[in-house]
Amino acid sequence: MAAAADHATPTYDRMKEVKEFAESKIGVKGLAESGITSIPRMFIHSPETLSDLKKPNSQTCTKKNIPLIDLSHFNSPTKRHQLVEQIRDATATWGFFQVINHGIPKSVLDETINAIKAFHDQPHEVKSKLYNREKERQGVMYSSNNDLYRAKAASWHDSLTIWMAPETRRAKEEEIPEVCRKEIVAWESHSTKVAEALLELLSEGLGVEAERFKNLGFLEGKLVVGHCYPYCPQPDLTVGITSHTDSGLTVLLQNQVGGLQVKHGDEWIDVEPIPGVLTVNIGDFIQIISNDNYVSVEHRVLAKASKEPRISVVAFFNVGTQADSDYFGPLPELLSPDKPALYRKFTVPEFNESFFSKGLDSKSFIQKVRL
Repeated sequence: MAAAADHATPTYDRMKEVKEFAESKIGVKGLAESGITSIPRMFIHSPETLSDLKKPNSQTCTKKNIPLIDLSHFNSPTKRHQLVEQIRDATATWGFFQVINHGIPKSVLDETINAIKAFHDQPHEVKSKLYNREKERQGVMYSSNNDLYRAKAASWHDSLTIWMAPETRRAKEEEIPEVCRKEIVAWESHSTKVAEALLELLSEGLGVEAERFKNLGFLEGKLVVGHCYPYCPQPDLTVGITSHTDSGLTVLLQNQVGGLQVKHGDEWIDVEPIPGVLTVNIGDFIQIISNDNYVSVEHRVLAKASKEPRISVVAFFNVGTQADSDYFGPLPELLSPDKPALYRKFTVPEFNESFFSKGLDSKSFIQKVRL
């Protein structure tokens, strides 16, 4: 027995592999370009996670589509109420929707995607100068998996993260990589205008004043993230991004390589890329303050064996205050004896501590504050 033990296979040291990967600063794109034919063990997800991933000829994902909403009637005095109803219904039942006629020129969308791809296509020695796991939640950071050390398994994507607000965390313009600087600044400006319009519609959908969400500070915390999901040699063993929910309001631009899926009931629904269309979803914070009138739903991105990488650019909008004295909870206007608060009050630091201290797939803040 002793002799057998001496020759036993050494115990797998996941943290050692994670540390070596992080310190290499090559990201998953570097792994993919190295010619590997199998993925490192740290990227292999559990059988439970992998069991419901879409397989060839699987019926797991149906051909349902998330709502597609035309924003062209935003300023129409006679049709705006219909738009409010569409946004309200989509956010109450899906938590996700796509928008057309949002006011961002197609040239800006194309340039933004191309610029983020150009950043990720740069040589390792250029990108590695920005690779940073310590400088979270401020400035500019390039990394692979922001929850790399917290997650049970890593996912197949790299990210360029740029904090745009509040001012204390905002990246200086010269800090943004030159290859995508102009486009990132333009995307922030355009996506903010779209977010401001959507926050108005979401407010009106709850029957409160149009400026309610904006006055709560949902445009005061802004983050732009450019994701790259490169070729994966074993997409059936990992995911692009694991199933998770977001925090505030999310505005997503993606190229024509699919992979995004939204959970609707017990089904995973493919979000088909449509040229010129933006994808929008709400997160946990908005579900709570809406007192469950709006829902924050799980979504994920599949890993793919396609040679063309999936590129997405996300603008996240969150409450900017970090004060322990500012409490948030269900809006008082929504409450009555028949409709009591479903959640207790909380602070943004408490929300962030819960949201950023765990792996993406293990957030449970909604359950934590539910009464």
